[in-house]
Amino acid sequence: MNIFAAYKDIVLAELDALTAEGLLPAGLDTGRVTVEPPRDPSHGDMATNAAMVLAKPAGQKPRDLAAALAARLERAAGVTEASVAGPGFINLRLLPAVWLTCLRDCLRAGPAYGDSRIGDRRRVNVEFVSANPTGPMHVGHARGAVVGDALAALLEKAGFRVAREYYINDAGAQVDALARAAHARYLQALGRLGEADIAAMLARKELEYGGDYLVPVGERLAAEFGDAYVDEPEATWLAPVRERAVAMMLDAIKDDLAALGVAFDVFTSERGLVQAGRVDATLAFLEAQDLIYTGVLEPPKGKTPEDWEPRPQTLFRATRFGDDVDRPVRKSDGSWTYFAGDIAYHRDKVERGFSDLINVFGADHGGYVKRLQAVVRAVSDGHAHLDVKLCQLVSLLDRGEPVKMSKRAGTFVTLRDVVNRVGKDVVRFIMLTRKNDAALEFDFAKVTEQSRDNPVWYVQYAHARACSVLRHAETLFPGRDLSPAGLADAAVEVLEAPEERDLVRLLASWPRLVEGAAEAHEPHRVPYFLGEVAAAFHGLWTKGKDDAELRFLVPDDPARSLARLALVQGVATVIASGLQIIGVEPVRELR
Repeated sequence: MNIFAAYKDIVLAELDALTAEGLLPAGLDTGRVTVEPPRDPSHGDMATNAAMVLAKPAGQKPRDLAAALAARLERAAGVTEASVAGPGFINLRLLPAVWLTCLRDCLRAGPAYGDSRIGDRRRVNVEFVSANPTGPMHVGHARGAVVGDALAALLEKAGFRVAREYYINDAGAQVDALARAAHARYLQALGRLGEADIAAMLARKELEYGGDYLVPVGERLAAEFGDAYVDEPEATWLAPVRERAVAMMLDAIKDDLAALGVAFDVFTSERGLVQAGRVDATLAFLEAQDLIYTGVLEPPKGKTPEDWEPRPQTLFRATRFGDDVDRPVRKSDGSWTYFAGDIAYHRDKVERGFSDLINVFGADHGGYVKRLQAVVRAVSDGHAHLDVKLCQLVSLLDRGEPVKMSKRAGTFVTLRDVVNRVGKDVVRFIMLTRKNDAALEFDFAKVTEQSRDNPVWYVQYAHARACSVLRHAETLFPGRDLSPAGLADAAVEVLEAPEERDLVRLLASWPRLVEGAAEAHEPHRVPYFLGEVAAAFHGLWTKGKDDAELRFLVPDDPARSLARLALVQGVATVIASGLQIIGVEPVRELR
């Protein structure tokens, strides 16, 4: 249970009571009313802005309304004090029993603690990665993969039904370029070309892709096709080689993602949409609504009229839906633009029943945000919404020095190289230690050191330390029920030290964190919160070393020990619950 949401319901109920008594006008919009922790913990346990946001529409002074509301809240269950502060905030103090009930709920729920129903089983489509199937996944793809997968898991915990989707960009010029490079490696596998020939073709820009990852692709093509396409013109071999090369690259991408613990529910092919006539049908649909027209665009920013050749183009009325300019949907040769395919793809999502869409893109896709949001509004008649999460670049370092490129990829460090070096759990956790739109440094030395400066180690150490305390308790108190359910019945009222009470309140805020992060589409909040829990737990453990009164296990005081073990189990439970969202396995022992 989200205890803050529960007390928000109490605040709203008291506002309804004031309305029923004629002290507030009917029909007030309470959508902006919040109940949350105060910025300064000394002010209380919770604070509400209800009087601040309702005073003006109610025609009252904020402090007067706050005083009337506080008088009612002070009589609410579990409230010991409701005081008016500043211009009209209301601070609430609660009975310790309220927070201790949350601890018991945590122990009984296990890792499911924090599960929410706010999603109301609403369907959400999360599209992420969607890298061109022309090469191995690189470290930048790793960040988008982790953000998308963790966001999907977060939404599932909050009660949404999520589809993880990968859009295969297999209809553009880049896959033709892949086919040519794969054909060259095919000829190399058959002894018709040497490495020097490949290098010369790359230098002449006859080939676009030259990484060693295409060598096994060429070998498999040679095994499948023999010498059938050795002397044939491109028009003969381009399509079959392209089909097989794309399939092999997609298999490699799936393997790389599996090494990171990422799997998709849906793979949608751009070429499949084109061949099924979905692009033609979508553009006809928009044209029937007068959203496609022939026009001339203004010169782009930075271009002077002398540098710009105005010409009639087939355009989508993107400005009608919030974009900066209308967008071309047909090339000069009569074929559809990439953007036309994007329109058809997003209409396909809407027609599959998704009204909530999330796309996770790289930072270089910033210019696509407004146009795709315009598309979604157009094809759904305003009923669907698209949120685009842009992931900034990852700087890969080792002891502060840039890491050299991968020999296999030729131009970058691959995702698989990083996972093989430090493990998927480290990669997944570190990729979420910054908000997606902030640049991130990934230093191999720092992410593997055992110190407080390494957030993944610090959180894992807290879980392992909690498990260690619980194992030690089994030998110290044989025959006692030390299961989470058994500890839920412990006399936790004896947890009276301020540090213990603070940790209980922190654990109780986990359901609120889940709901808030899910609504904001911000999975990075999870590892940040886990860091707070770990710091509070490590701090309490350290104080117990110096003060015997604060130790978790007191052999001659079983009741106090069981209560503290309940708190320790609560820490382990919340950390495990959070790591489950991130896709990281909680360790029971550090080696």
